[in-house]
Amino acid sequence: MLAPYACDPAHSRGRLHGPPEGTRGPRDAYQRDRDRIIHAISFRRLRHKTQVFVAPDGDHFRVRLTHSLEVAQIGRTIARALGLNEDLTEALCLAHDIGHPPFGHAGESALKAAMAHAGGFDHNANTLRVLTRLDSPYPDHPGLNLSWEMLEGLAKHNGPVFDPPWALAEVDAEWPLALSTQPTLEAQVAALADDIAYDNHDIDDGLRAGLLDLDAVLDEPLVAETWAGVTARWPDLPRDRLIGELIRDQIGRMVNDLLVESRKRIAAAGVSSPDEVRAAGRLVAFSPEMAAGERALKRFMYANLYHHPQQLAVADKARTIVSRLAEAYLTDAVLLPAWWRAALPTEELARSRAIGDFIAGMTDRYALARYREVVGPIEMPEGI
Repeated sequence: MLAPYACDPAHSRGRLHGPPEGTRGPRDAYQRDRDRIIHAISFRRLRHKTQVFVAPDGDHFRVRLTHSLEVAQIGRTIARALGLNEDLTEALCLAHDIGHPPFGHAGESALKAAMAHAGGFDHNANTLRVLTRLDSPYPDHPGLNLSWEMLEGLAKHNGPVFDPPWALAEVDAEWPLALSTQPTLEAQVAALADDIAYDNHDIDDGLRAGLLDLDAVLDEPLVAETWAGVTARWPDLPRDRLIGELIRDQIGRMVNDLLVESRKRIAAAGVSSPDEVRAAGRLVAFSPEMAAGERALKRFMYANLYHHPQQLAVADKARTIVSRLAEAYLTDAVLLPAWWRAALPTEELARSRAIGDFIAGMTDRYALARYREVVGPIEMPEGI
């Protein structure tokens, strides 16, 4: 049973293109959104896009695809507990990283600089661009033709947007997404499910890669509290056997804290519809204590993993690849594949942005291959 403040597919504002829902199975609007994401080419490309480690040679490290699946699992669990629409929440979680370029945040910073003359680049705005314009498997309209609530949630899952990047502004101009209001509770859940997933799974990957020191991780207050409970249950097991249990317990603590705090906020706000949610403050949140612990953990992860010297060396190579590819293609479009070159607009701004689209859609390994083809040899750090 959906809570009154949940998004109800029967009351969806619909889709921009085409007639009402078709007859391909007994699915509602948000189930169709989820399924369209799962079957999208842009979703499949996440298999070879950086999460933390660029093109890792280990089979067990997370990539954007596996991260998105883990976010969806956490998000769906939270949505069910709060009486929200699970399908919309899952769809938002699965799609939230589709706009990322190759090489994660290093690739984004390089592409943003390379596209400064054309309005820059923002991965979240690019998610909307990909899903409404570029990934077009249907014969009669561009994009995946997702529901209004799906696009709204992706556009502002981190909160209201008052100065949208150009790519998001274009989508909003075509079909206004109420950018100045709060997101739905489903979108708010997706945003924090993302935080919970990468806060904890990046610890797992960092330890596996040997870039994080377990003793240093256990010094973090939030982690130390969880570790104390784990070792109390399993006092005789070696520490390496307990890392998985630590990660699971940590996720459970954060989810349970979020549920308690969010229920308090929802009750205090007295919301009884999605529109009332849009007019309220942020309602899905951690308690102040958990929020402080989570921020401290993020600071630790930036200092010890994301900015680890080995990671910085790879990031430097990644920025070189993206920036020099952009320079090459913007200077001489003949270097683009014929099938992409044939569709380039003639107007300069649109042409530059289309070249940016091509680079943003690349996987890590495709970008590396194109660099070697178009620019020349490049040595990557060991393990890439």
